Amino acid sequence: MRKYSCIIVEDEPLPAEVLSDYVRQVPFLELKAVCSDALFAIEFLQNEKCDLIFLDIHLPKLKGLEFLESLKNPPHVIITSAYKDYALQGFELNVIDYLLKPIRFNRFLKAVNKLNQVQVPVFVKDKASATTERAYIFFNVGKKKVKIYLDEILYIESIRDYVKITTNGKIILTKFQLSEIEDKLSKTNFLRIHRSFIVARDKISAFSANDVEINNKSIPIGRSYKELVLSVLEIENQG
Repeated sequence: MRKYSCIIVEDEPLPAEVLSDYVRQVPFLELKAVCSDALFAIEFLQNEKCDLIFLDIHLPKLKGLEFLESLKNPPHVIITSAYKDYALQGFELNVIDYLLKPIRFNRFLKAVNKLNQVQVPVFVKDKASATTERAYIFFNVGKKKVKIYLDEILYIESIRDYVKITTNGKIILTKFQLSEIEDKLSKTNFLRIHRSFIVARDKISAFSANDVEINNKSIPIGRSYKELVLSVLEIENQG
């Protein structure tokens, strides 16, 4: 199993200690440094490489998201914050997860396990247009590879060893685990709202505390996903 080097950027001693302890319990993580502010982290990254940053948002001198925006080629990032208000901004900066303090170990483990998820789909860009690039993925359907443009996807549903991808014009069934494509999609316009569903945020026409509506279909929000999903959707609604 590959080892991932990581740093913790956290100015509060207790959360830093908790995260350090969690990292030490995970065999594929290797803690390289604990930085009390973003400037220390910048100095470390100038001299060392790392695969993952656990990043607090409210830091002295330079805020966490400002620090992340300043990095030209950032490693993987998991936000660790007591505030849910920055979830949307975090995901727009391609973080792989957003952990709310106090962080439980099982939730921490779920986040870092995303590093080991198999990246089977190939994420590419359509170069046919010089002005507009449309991202797509090729999926195996029977003996063919079918191109699906990401901006056409409404939602993706897990059905045992398969996923059903619903777009405006068609539905395909392909043999993947939902977790295998979650990382790729979460970096764009997609949000996992249930253990069986990923949805396109811009296709949501309505939502409540229990479900979202896309193309007249009601899709449930899972209990363990509810807090983060609602915070993202409410922030988006305010914007």
